[in-house]
Amino acid sequence: GFGAVPDFPPFPGPGTMASPAVSPDSSSHEALSSVNSAPACSPTSDSENLSPDELELLAKLEEQNRLLEADSKSMRSMNGSRRNSGSSLVSSSSASSNLSHLEEDTWILWGRIVNEWDEWRKKKEKLLKELIRKGIPHHFRAIVWQLLCSATDMPVKNQYSELLKMSSPCEKLIRRDIARTYPEHEFFKGQDSLGQEVLFNVMKAYSLVDREVGYCQGSAFIVGLLLMQMPEEEAFCVFVRLMQEYRLRELFKPSMAELGLCIYQFEYMLQEQLPELNIHFRSQSFLTSMYASSWFLTLFLTTFPLPVATRVFDIFMYEGLEIVFRVGMALLQFNQAELVQLDMEGMSQYFQKVIPHQFDSCPDKLILRAFQVKYNPKKMKRLEKEYAAIKNKEMEEQIEIKRLRTENRLLKQRIETLEKESAALADRLIQVASKIAIFLFSA
Repeated sequence: GFGAVPDFPPFPGPGTMASPAVSPDSSSHEALSSVNSAPACSPTSDSENLSPDELELLAKLEEQNRLLEADSKSMRSMNGSRRNSGSSLVSSSSASSNLSHLEEDTWILWGRIVNEWDEWRKKKEKLLKELIRKGIPHHFRAIVWQLLCSATDMPVKNQYSELLKMSSPCEKLIRRDIARTYPEHEFFKGQDSLGQEVLFNVMKAYSLVDREVGYCQGSAFIVGLLLMQMPEEEAFCVFVRLMQEYRLRELFKPSMAELGLCIYQFEYMLQEQLPELNIHFRSQSFLTSMYASSWFLTLFLTTFPLPVATRVFDIFMYEGLEIVFRVGMALLQFNQAELVQLDMEGMSQYFQKVIPHQFDSCPDKLILRAFQVKYNPKKMKRLEKEYAAIKNKEMEEQIEIKRLRTENRLLKQRIETLEKESAALADRLIQVASKIAIFLFSA
């Protein structure tokens, strides 16, 4: 799909990368996330596959990021300094020289990753995972997301323009929901905005290629995020791949069976790791689905502001739904002490108003805690089988109940028929008896 990416200048001008003119409202801290945020492995764990240049680059990145972390004042002044994909990240703060070096090093490193993608996926996978956990720089998100989900050469892309000419039974639903998707974001503001138009196009095209799912509320937030990074054809291809390969299609099917499974698995983790909080939730009838459904359906895009949510999405693109479980548990761990003091209404308000903004200035803190959460893939697989068995049993019971109801209905019909036949026979007997009596009397 992508040709070789040239050696990039330290500060990109507009149009250097194939990304649209709109970006999430992300800060430079989000774009060049701290190296300290990935606990899983260190650069040395993969050092046998790194050249001396790459090792030196990583060392520089760590040093510059430490400077940025320490300089919280400069981070605040940089916050929101980047407003579109073509702008420089240079801040007017005292840390601007540090940032310029950091950006140059990051630019070179990610340019190399994109150019040598196959090699990095095969030979430097641990290091790539670590770098993604630290945040993909905004300029590279469009290309890296497409590479991560293998959406660069999809045949369905050639069908896109034809799909737009067709009509979909979901069009009214899609139109109704589009205004509610990122209503505060400049790109999607206004009924005739470019953002709303391309969002409608992608959602409509998907509803035509996957008629079983059609359109599901919530999925527009994922497509909206993709459209902030890339043109609509590419966003469509990435969304198709996410639905096919990342369990999202199962989540968005009309039955939403996969969402039930995710909630079941999450409840098990909650019960095992935060028993006190689990008991409190139960005592208040505060169901897991009440707060966690949107986490799974929109991958935190309706929970956190975009800079934080996009960091989670970076990891989701490489590691899948596991990150949703991890971040969800991390949030509950952070807030357990406050939540156990609240009633149902208080907890509902807390989830809506307090939790979303806890990590605005430090998404790394959330990512770090998320990767300290215990997550056992084998146990999750066992829970999946357990859940399937429960559902099968429920289905069998429903079938049995249906069968008994049908039998009951048929028996009622049979009784009614017999009663009618009995009544008719009684009438006939009376008539015969009357005739016999008349005959005997006349004789």
